[in-house]
Amino acid sequence: MSLFDRFTLIAGPCALEASSLNLRVGEHLAELSERTGLPIIFKGSFDKANRSKLGSPRGPGIEEGLRLLEEVRQETGLPVLTDIHEPGQAVAVAGVVDVLQIPAFLSRQTDLVLAAAGTGRPLNVKKGQWMAPEEMSAVVDKARQGGAGPTLVTERGTFFGYGNLVVDMRSFRTIRRHCDAQVVFDGTHSVQRPGKDDGSSGGDPEYIPDLVRGAVAAGCDHLFLETHPDPPSAPSDGTTMLRLEALDKLVDEVLTLREVREAG
Repeated sequence: MSLFDRFTLIAGPCALEASSLNLRVGEHLAELSERTGLPIIFKGSFDKANRSKLGSPRGPGIEEGLRLLEEVRQETGLPVLTDIHEPGQAVAVAGVVDVLQIPAFLSRQTDLVLAAAGTGRPLNVKKGQWMAPEEMSAVVDKARQGGAGPTLVTERGTFFGYGNLVVDMRSFRTIRRHCDAQVVFDGTHSVQRPGKDDGSSGGDPEYIPDLVRGAVAAGCDHLFLETHPDPPSAPSDGTTMLRLEALDKLVDEVLTLREVREAG
């Protein structure tokens, strides 16, 4: 069975950390996948290149990050995903990971999209926070012309004035219709409050379960959730991640919702 043939969860910490943390999360995800039958892809970033402040932690870098991702894959058996920020990173990263991701802020960067597509790996492109859902059709077309494997679009909220995001539940159907692509819902970045944490991104994580349940009911094809055993201690996006201990309950609710939706 190929990746994304059925409902899949992409999950993991925002930025890769020490092996102990990565493996703790990865092993939890592997056990959850085994218990529920839900395919899960481990996500971790080797570089957070779009941090608001110069001094913000950025991650372990590409060389160490790829080693850490390979370690997670070998130890847990999970496929792995990471994002790239520069065209020159695509080939090296594709040699290790199963899925490449294009960050939302870079979703219209043609050279980056084509470089990722040229590896032939499955590609997950996050919708820019300023873009209408139908605008992603041009991005998906670039990727497909560039030779990408299966290309997905992730909805992660749209700017609503200053410092806020909203999720339009119509976007899943709109993206699917205009892009002929599967749609992922990012339930954690969608609760960001850009610039609201002393100039860095804050967030309202208490709304994650509500938005996730709504997106699943509205028909998203897959889910993306950043998760961490102790979000306040995370070097990146600690204000928007779901606690690892809360993940299983939410996944169980999601799978029940999908059963009801498919039965109806």
